[in-house]
Amino acid sequence: MKTNRPRKLCIVGASGKLGRHLVRRALDQGYRVVAVCREQSVDKLGAFADRIEVVPGCTNDRSAIRRAVAGCDAVLAVLVPWGVEGYATGTAQAVLDFARPGARLVFSCGWHISMDGRDRYTWRFRALGGAFGWLARVFRIADRGDQIEACRRVFDSGRRWTVVRGSDLEEGPSEGLPAWSDHVGDPILASNRTRRTDFARFMLEAIDDDRLVRRAPAIVSGRSESALAHTAARDEPANRARLNITAWG
Repeated sequence: MKTNRPRKLCIVGASGKLGRHLVRRALDQGYRVVAVCREQSVDKLGAFADRIEVVPGCTNDRSAIRRAVAGCDAVLAVLVPWGVEGYATGTAQAVLDFARPGARLVFSCGWHISMDGRDRYTWRFRALGGAFGWLARVFRIADRGDQIEACRRVFDSGRRWTVVRGSDLEEGPSEGLPAWSDHVGDPILASNRTRRTDFARFMLEAIDDDRLVRRAPAIVSGRSESALAHTAARDEPANRARLNITAWG
């Protein structure tokens, strides 16, 4: 996908917290950015107004998505399951239907999404997720099942997609590129925290990382305790070998 011209990137859900981090990082990397957000949220992108093209519309508005993704090399979509009328599913389906053939598609969601059923969740994670999901649906705030269906459609598509599954998110300075695993339950993910700015960085890096095509990496901060412990354990044999060589030398 690398060319000598600035690449054109569509960010769907650009006015949210994660979306604004995506816009900022994409501009810093030289992308031409087309942003989709609800008309009432356009002002949230005011800091970038003279540097991006904004297409006002709900992210499940098929006509808005069709206009926004036209000619884009990649699409980054924040899948938000607002309400109980298939908002996230509509967003994903519109992107799948209208992005150009061969475009790189990167979607965001949470750890609760499982591509192959091999993720291992703690009792606490399941309990909190179930309680929140029930309350959100009762009060018609959000529907976790909507995000599950949206990702199922992505998984079943023949597109060049990646679904990035975020841990608990926090604000703060960057801690570098997140660590990741194919499955929740891997000890490297135990700390369950990621900076939003680093989530955005991972999504952008995924555009050019062919290892991540048709995979659903679960991410965690690269500076979290669990990620650092994994790095230390991985490097220990090599460090031991270097010590032995030094001792015998």
